[in-house]
Amino acid sequence: MAVSKLKKLRDFGKPVEVAQKASMSAWLVGYEKYLRSECHLAENTIAAYGRDLRRFQEWLDGREPGQINIVMLTDFLSFLKAEDLAASSVARHVVAVRMFYKYLQLESVILDNPAELLTLPKTWQRIPKVLSPSEINRFLNAPSRYDPLYLRDRAILELMYATGCRVSEISDLMVVNLRLDERYCLAEGKGRKQRMIPLGETAVRVLGEYLRTLRPRLARGRDLSSLPWVVLSRSGKRLRREAIWELIKRYALASDIDVSISPHTMRHSFATHLLRGGADLRIIQEMLGHASIQTTQIYTQVESTRLKSVHRQFHPRA
Repeated sequence: MAVSKLKKLRDFGKPVEVAQKASMSAWLVGYEKYLRSECHLAENTIAAYGRDLRRFQEWLDGREPGQINIVMLTDFLSFLKAEDLAASSVARHVVAVRMFYKYLQLESVILDNPAELLTLPKTWQRIPKVLSPSEINRFLNAPSRYDPLYLRDRAILELMYATGCRVSEISDLMVVNLRLDERYCLAEGKGRKQRMIPLGETAVRVLGEYLRTLRPRLARGRDLSSLPWVVLSRSGKRLRREAIWELIKRYALASDIDVSISPHTMRHSFATHLLRGGADLRIIQEMLGHASIQTTQIYTQVESTRLKSVHRQFHPRA
């Protein structure tokens, strides 16, 4: 019979019983295989959980996972907070560690799972940063026409604001999923789920010009059918999401916008501007690819914050 959480709480000072030993590195390899083959997680999620577990391994400092109890795991949360990580990053670490201990339990490495008792920190404690429409205009017009990659970079920025896609979705977007004649694209999100997102007139025009003129040159004579991605690098390969991050930072600086913005700022701006324009929250949820409406509801808080700011600024008795 499974051990109850109440009993675990009573016995929280006792180390977890270990059934067998192996190296932490071997467990990490098996853990990533478990996430891929049994949990069917996206590659980016697996990579993130892998990084989180390597940080956990650093914190273990040679101790075996089976020697760790809930009190010690709470110390791990303190260690993460001392690293000045955002609440969302700490929460992801907690999920990664929970799943790691679940994997160890399934493999009979441990007989009990103390990580079940770890609680997630509150996420979204900070209102996400959103660019104003005037800042968006300056940002989208930041690429210089004298830059050889002007059209590609402008297409990336337009695509990000037009669709609200995650940076990995922009990097992985394939030409076959870009339907400019019908003014929409198919984005492949978490869990390989596809969603349809409409494209505005400007985005269609800029993307069309990039596909006709610059993209064939970036292919460097190779057959375009062998290069399925919309966004190519100088060498004709898929443009990595890290490179898109760098572009965002560069054009934020060029347009005199806070350089702390990220590709996700464009996603937040997309959703907030839609909500401000009267779009239904469920439609925004669908376009963002959120599994839960609760995730999308953060943008109603952004709007509430804006309304309070306007009230304070203009109301005579604010």
